Amino acid sequence: MRFRLPAHGLTSNTLIALVAVFLVASGNLSFFGKVLTAYPLATGNALALASLAAMLVGSTLLLLALTCFGRTTKPVLIGILLLASLAAHFMDSYGVVINDDMLQNAAQTNLAEAGDLLNFRLLGYFVMLGVLPAIAIARLPLRWRGIRVEAIARGKLLAAVVLLMVGTVLAFGGFYASFLREHKSLRSYANPGYFIYSAIKYSTGSLAVKSRQALTSIGADAQIPASDVERELFILVIGETARADRFSLNGYIRDTNPQLRQANAISFSNFRACGTSTAVSVPCMFSLLGMDKFDTKKGAAQENLLDVLTHAGVNVLWLDNNSDSKDVALRVPYQSYKSPEINPLCDPECRDVGMLSALQKHIDAQPRGDIFIVLHQMGNHGPAYFKRYPPEFEKFKPACQSADLSLCSREEIGNAYDNAILYTDFFLGKVIELLKMNDNKFETALLYVSDHGESLGENGVYLHGLPPAIAPDAQLHVPAILWLGSGFKDVDFSALRRKSGTRFTHDNIAHTVLGAMEIGTSVYRPELDMLDGCRKPER
Repeated sequence: MRFRLPAHGLTSNTLIALVAVFLVASGNLSFFGKVLTAYPLATGNALALASLAAMLVGSTLLLLALTCFGRTTKPVLIGILLLASLAAHFMDSYGVVINDDMLQNAAQTNLAEAGDLLNFRLLGYFVMLGVLPAIAIARLPLRWRGIRVEAIARGKLLAAVVLLMVGTVLAFGGFYASFLREHKSLRSYANPGYFIYSAIKYSTGSLAVKSRQALTSIGADAQIPASDVERELFILVIGETARADRFSLNGYIRDTNPQLRQANAISFSNFRACGTSTAVSVPCMFSLLGMDKFDTKKGAAQENLLDVLTHAGVNVLWLDNNSDSKDVALRVPYQSYKSPEINPLCDPECRDVGMLSALQKHIDAQPRGDIFIVLHQMGNHGPAYFKRYPPEFEKFKPACQSADLSLCSREEIGNAYDNAILYTDFFLGKVIELLKMNDNKFETALLYVSDHGESLGENGVYLHGLPPAIAPDAQLHVPAILWLGSGFKDVDFSALRRKSGTRFTHDNIAHTVLGAMEIGTSVYRPELDMLDGCRKPER
């Protein structure tokens, strides 16, 4: 069958140029907003900024011209328009960047979490910037002039755009030197170019992980020394989206931690997260690679803290009230508490406290060996903060009652967020109660650390997921709380409290767990153990 398109109508080059202009004009409010903050019009940057808009149109046109030809033109343009409308909504509404980590989060989220992000504002963006232009493109006839003529015309278009872009850079050399050197992060807001780049990066990374053949073993020499006759019961709680400055233990004016304060828990007030998304931070905090060397590909190719504990004969269990373990718990017992069939406390939101319902039974079923339990919280997962706590915990009012944060004031959003922190405090208090019940049989310990923080509207940014290099402190400064039972008689608590303001990171978690559980292994680094230097000398 011969390849034929209508003989009358727009040329594909004209349509591509029109779509490029539309994408830049409608889908880049965040980009131009950030640019104007860095280069205010009042400082005489009008011509340079106009050239930047032209450069964005040119680069978008190049992207479309290289991916659309013949029968692929309309489907590709329609697909990009629909995706760009969604990207524009999330960037404009929450100030986020659509990078590969954000795409990984989206791919790994569940329907309930995704549902919290659906609102009329998103629908408006999708229809006005995606669906309606897509319908117009679908109905427009394209004129086909033969493959030779079309190829020559496309080549001329590409050459002309490249020459104009080069000329623009030369004409405004000082501006672009500053823009590329001092404001690299602004490129992350370019729509659709950056999210397409991120999608390619995420796809190639995912394929590389899936194609790996072998898992590198670490800590195979791990063992519990014969001198350690006491059994350990250690519970690690992974918080979700909690920021350190909303914990009263860290000086927050509201009393969001009454249970932890009563339990005399120790807060490490200067703790930093590995990343700004669950998909990165959770695997990173269990990895022994270190934050500087970690990426999800390397992390997935190597065993983690749970494997090292298993090598030592520890009974490991992962309970999850979040989306999942992000592949950390693939080789240990795992149970999701996201459904009322398993979780007895769903109203209809399944509560974190429900993970404790059968925990004592599990502990009693382990007659020998140490026990290590991970509890992965739903915590403060946004934007529907009001869903994260039962009604009786709505202490701070008025609280935002919508997942569409644009419908609430900053105060209302903050109130709902603080109520969720208060419920986390209640949950941690219940964990400590359970540990105290077992204090006569085990050396008991609780370590709570959030995976990342959250922006609550500061500078127009909401939620999380910004690249760490440009992320605000609220997304990286996370709470870390330690409680030790009476069995830890060798710990100098005065020294530990003096150390509580020291800067720590997710790198310290694995080594603190190994040290507290007295696991002997070559991968243990005592200098990364938060308890290092806080042991009483042996008598």
